[in-house]
Amino acid sequence: MLAAASAATTLPNEHNLISTFRSNCKIDNRSMSRTKALLAGVLAGTVAGITMTTAMLLVAWLFGVATPLVLIGDRLSVFIPPGPFLSIMGKVGGYNHLKQLGVGSTIAGQLLVGAIAGAVFGLIMRRGPSRRVTFATVGIFVLAPIVVGAIALWPVLGTSYRGLPIDAARLITLISLALCFFIFERTLITGFHFLSRREPESEDREFSPTIGRRALVLGGIGLLVAGGGAGLLRKLYRAATFSYDGLQYKGRIVQPITPNESFYCVTKNVVDPRVNVDLWHLEITGLVQNSATYRFQDLKGFTPVEQKTTLMCISNGLDAGLISNAVWKGVPMHDLLDPAVPLSNSARVRLLGVDNYSDTIPLEKALDATTLVAYEMNGAPLPHRHGYPARVIVPGYFGEKHVKWLTRIEVATADAKGFYETQGWGPDFIVPTRSRIDVPDHESWFFLSKLAGPIEVKGMAFGGDRGISRVELSFDDGKTWDEASIYYPGGDLAWSLWNASNGWMPDEPGDYTIVVRATDGEGDVQEWEPDRSPFSGATGFHKIVVHITA
Repeated sequence: MLAAASAATTLPNEHNLISTFRSNCKIDNRSMSRTKALLAGVLAGTVAGITMTTAMLLVAWLFGVATPLVLIGDRLSVFIPPGPFLSIMGKVGGYNHLKQLGVGSTIAGQLLVGAIAGAVFGLIMRRGPSRRVTFATVGIFVLAPIVVGAIALWPVLGTSYRGLPIDAARLITLISLALCFFIFERTLITGFHFLSRREPESEDREFSPTIGRRALVLGGIGLLVAGGGAGLLRKLYRAATFSYDGLQYKGRIVQPITPNESFYCVTKNVVDPRVNVDLWHLEITGLVQNSATYRFQDLKGFTPVEQKTTLMCISNGLDAGLISNAVWKGVPMHDLLDPAVPLSNSARVRLLGVDNYSDTIPLEKALDATTLVAYEMNGAPLPHRHGYPARVIVPGYFGEKHVKWLTRIEVATADAKGFYETQGWGPDFIVPTRSRIDVPDHESWFFLSKLAGPIEVKGMAFGGDRGISRVELSFDDGKTWDEASIYYPGGDLAWSLWNASNGWMPDEPGDYTIVVRATDGEGDVQEWEPDRSPFSGATGFHKIVVHITA
């Protein structure tokens, strides 16, 4: 009886142990199911992110639609002050590398967000789909990103690389974003369900992802889509601005009128617009009594004006070549603004390009007879990189004010700001008097005994819209000065080219510091301005060192 009692006592304990073991096994199975759901979600989310990114590249390539791959960088860059911006640019190896880093980081960020979204989705869906959850994905992965994107990117959503008007471009951009987000949502849902199957006799009816052959299939599809995206990236890279952004014009090749293909070029864009002139409009809006819209042929119906005008970048160093001269043909801006009748409280004019770039100039300058909406450059239609079909020419102001791919002229109040103004450049955008030595090169060496004649010394001088009246050279680091000859007087709006009147014949061997200075058309001598902001353009004197040996 004791044995029977003992057996009776033992059986329940064994039953309890078996139940506990089964319970533990059930917990382990649940844990494994959670892991599989997480992995399936990450894989499906990553493939969805790749598919969405490829779709963005496709609409950018085919239709010139702006996508977050470039819009995010455009939006964020205005919040980085010039000092840190230039510091970052220097650390990554220049503006082109910075733009490449920005696009690459955005792509990586999209894939990471896709993977995280997939993981969260997988954990939610591990107990099986429901209509409510499936319906909610449209709100979470499509509608919510559209709302957030519209709010965060609104100032740059009007970008169109084919030249659509700003309002139409904003609508097209939002539609394309919605399409790309919908592609992400559908790919995520389809991919996760492809990886998942319901166990027929599951006690808790969990949704159990199968990680195996299906994962390989989905991963292979993702690689194929990624390959297509990489191909599109290569096409966009070949069309990108990296081959010409930062192009300089200086040295022995400088001539009075810069050839179009050699004209200096600076652009914020990864890929510059290629505007379809049949889509393009020029709007006159803002604080005016009579808004107006012009097509390209309307502009050519106005009486044209031709003028030589030199453009110089605000970032141009004393020895740099971000400066060039051309003959521009177009319409005086006052011919467009006068019929619009600016209101009494208007003070500035905001100029907007199809690439979402904007800048402002005083209303008085916009109404000046020399301020043009130009459509020809050196007798040819504007090249695409220089603003086809129309750009602004604002003599005397730095190049950033000469807005390319112009699509809107907006009369505004005194507090209006543009792209670089918001970033913190300025406050002075009027070009100071500058001069540069182009020949000989810095650190040149000459043998005095082998000189067949005087050494050629020549260069350029630029006084904004004030012209140049005099150029002087010093061969002893500014102690004494000799007047140079101006062999190309460019007029009030263009640079002048000069040379040493009879060349330079050094008296003896030594190291010579050659300095140049110019006097503008108003009689003001070029000088270093210590109080001028470093973000208002460099001032001072260009110097070179020439070594003369026996």
